[in-house]
Amino acid sequence: MLAVQQLESGYGESVILRNVTLKVKPGQAVCLLGRNGVGKTTLMKSVMGLLKARGGTVSYKGADLTKKAPGERAKNGIGYVPQGREIFAQLSVYENLLLGLEAAKGKARAVPEEAIAKFPALRSMYGRRGGDLSGGQQQQLAFVRALAAKPDLLLLDEPCEGIQPSIVDDIRGVIRSIKSESETAILLVEQSLDFAKSVGDYFYVLEKGAVAWEGDLESLDDEVIRKYLTV
Repeated sequence: MLAVQQLESGYGESVILRNVTLKVKPGQAVCLLGRNGVGKTTLMKSVMGLLKARGGTVSYKGADLTKKAPGERAKNGIGYVPQGREIFAQLSVYENLLLGLEAAKGKARAVPEEAIAKFPALRSMYGRRGGDLSGGQQQQLAFVRALAAKPDLLLLDEPCEGIQPSIVDDIRGVIRSIKSESETAILLVEQSLDFAKSVGDYFYVLEKGAVAWEGDLESLDDEVIRKYLTV
């Protein structure tokens, strides 16, 4: 579904990613691991088109998206929950959700019930401003906003960062339900190794902007963790 080939990307004069290659298959949850500052968020922004690739390609469902704008990628079926959530603070919860429909196929005018059902507590918050929500509530909002357009690929950049344990459990359950209910693929950046292992099917580890290791859950042993993930 998603194929990143020899991707190079960065900020200004700085090259952060070097020859990164990875794949995400339909219905698969792929976790991107690595210490702070190795390029995980840079990769997510590059896949979404928020950063232009300096080399390599980003392909989705066989189509080359490397030069496509973020809006076009979203309309092609890629949903994005960014690090920090990026909720529109002055808009209501419902208005934030409606923005997610901009990428929907056809002429959707209402947030799908199946999206809201992932975090039903949001229904009682429709009239509240996004900026008045707690961090956990904002993360739920960002998640449902991304699901509103029924994406086939969901990019999740540290969805559990700074979130209370009860909502972390909810997010884990939602990811598992997405995997069991559909062919939606997930690319997840997560600092919590335990969380990543509880939802992931395949893992890539970045080191200094390059893929240093890849493998399935059984291969993610103590030696790999000690070498690439232990601080």
